[in-house]
Amino acid sequence: MPELRLPLSGDVSQTINPWTWYFPFTGNQFGLLNVSLGNAGDPAVEQKILDDVGSYGKQLGRIGDVLKILVDKAEQAGTLSPDDMKAVRKFRAQLECVDLIKQDAL
Repeated sequence: MPELRLPLSGDVSQTINPWTWYFPFTGNQFGLLNVSLGNAGDPAVEQKILDDVGSYGKQLGRIGDVLKILVDKAEQAGTLSPDDMKAVRKFRAQLECVDLIKQDAL
């Protein structure tokens, strides 16, 4: 069955940037301090991924979950160098911090 949408009835996405109300800008620079958040290769694809797959945090969380499993396996195999173990400790500390923040948010 076809989808019918009347005016003003559907998903609306609008970016509101109050900086542009007060500061005229040229290109993507409009002040003394400019932050570049990067360029998506295809913004429409990027938005579809965020809508259908999950937020950046959700995607990173799943990657962290899988990496933790792989790190556990590598530790059990005893194939990690001292430098590798240092990186693993930092990684585990970061995951613990994320878990604490998630618990506090509940």
